[in-house]
Amino acid sequence: MVASPEIYLTSEQYLQMEENSDIKHEYIDGYIYARAGALDSHVTIAGNLFALVRNHVRGSGCRIYIADMKARIESLNRYYYPDVMVTGDERDRETPAYKKFPCLIVEVLSNSTEAFDRGDKFADYQTLESLQEYVLINTKRQRVECFRRNEQGLWVLQSYTAADKSFELQSIKFEGTMADLYEDVVFEKG
Repeated sequence: MVASPEIYLTSEQYLQMEENSDIKHEYIDGYIYARAGALDSHVTIAGNLFALVRNHVRGSGCRIYIADMKARIESLNRYYYPDVMVTGDERDRETPAYKKFPCLIVEVLSNSTEAFDRGDKFADYQTLESLQEYVLINTKRQRVECFRRNEQGLWVLQSYTAADKSFELQSIKFEGTMADLYEDVVFEKG
């Protein structure tokens, strides 16, 4: 990610700019970072997951968002665009431009974002008290990594591969198949 260091914005200025921008930007403590476009495999995986989970949460009070909804990390002055996010917290209905209380955040990995998604972004997301599960989905082979907050508040990893046939999102009591998640995906090389 490359910042625009000549531009420092308050979060209010950022939200106003983002509302009218043709390009999405993530916001880290006053600085904006343009988001790159996604490849076919990335978009297909995110769309498949959205379709699977949308039917699952229907009628539960939870809402699922894909790509264009910001996650707000108020304590760190950050706004990110997760690939998929679920919240069931009533307080999130008060903020139509962003959500502050997600229980599930999913990032579909790409070459340009994988290190950030695994590192600093995950560290930032861990400060969200409402977050129960952080999921990374691979675009090079069938692999889903679910980081879950246990009862002691520690993050525990459970990985799923093609051999597992299915995966579970415990935060929303969802089980899906790897075949459905990766339907129509042409794997990236590299």
